[in-house]
Amino acid sequence: MADHRLIDVGGVRLAHQVSGPPDAPPLLMLHALGEDGTDWDRLAPSFARDWRVHALDLRGHGRSDWPGEYSLHLMRDDVLGFLDALALDRVDLVGHSMGGIVAYLLASAHPHRVRRLVLEDVPLPRPRERTTPTRPDGELTFDWGVVPAVRREIDTPDLRWLERLGEITAETLVVAGGRRSHVPQEGVAELARRVPRGRVVTIPAGHLIHKAEPVRFTETVLRFLQSEAEPSDHALRKP
Repeated sequence: MADHRLIDVGGVRLAHQVSGPPDAPPLLMLHALGEDGTDWDRLAPSFARDWRVHALDLRGHGRSDWPGEYSLHLMRDDVLGFLDALALDRVDLVGHSMGGIVAYLLASAHPHRVRRLVLEDVPLPRPRERTTPTRPDGELTFDWGVVPAVRREIDTPDLRWLERLGEITAETLVVAGGRRSHVPQEGVAELARRVPRGRVVTIPAGHLIHKAEPVRFTETVLRFLQSEAEPSDHALRKP
C-alpha cells in the first residue's frame, strides 16, 4: 500500500505516494496535465516489487501546493529539488505527456541524475497551432491556471529544448500511442531519434496508453528497465 507524504521544496509543498522496498532502486513517475500521482495507482504495485516508486503530484496538481506560478521549467526545478531533498542521486524516470516533457527537460539539463528514461506519448518540442482550452465545469483536482501557462510553452517551445535532446545520456524508451493519439506520431518518433540512446515502441492505444493498455504498457516498460543490453543509437520500431 502506498504511503502518502508531503515535502517542502523551495517553498512549495510537493505531495507524493511512495511504495516498494526502501532499499530498492528509485523510480519516479510524472503524470500528465490535469492528473496527479494517483494516475499511476493501477501500475505502481507492479513496479514496486523491484523499485522504490515515487508518484509525484507536480505543482498545481492534486495535493501539492497550487502557488499560481507555473511553467515547465519550474516543474523541472521542483523535480530536481525533490530528488535532492530525498537524496536520490540517480533515478529511473517515467513521464506521460506533460510529465514526459518535464522528464526530458530534467534529463537533458542534468543527465547524470537519470539512469533510464521512459517517455509516454510525448510531443516533440516544435511550434504548433495555438488553441484556447475551455475550463470544465465543477471542481477540479488541479489549478486551472496551469493549463494556459503550460499550453503556451508547448505551443511555442523554447528552441533549445529540441537541440538539448541530444544531451540526454540515459537509455530512453519512447512509447508512442499510434494513430489513435492526438499527438503527431511522426514527432514522437523523431523525439526518439534525437535522443542518442533512444528507441521507440508503439502501443496503438491512443494518448492514454497506460490506462487503455495497462498490462501491455507495464510489461513493455518493465522489460526496458530490467534489460541489461545496451540499446543501439538507432530507433527501434514496433508495429
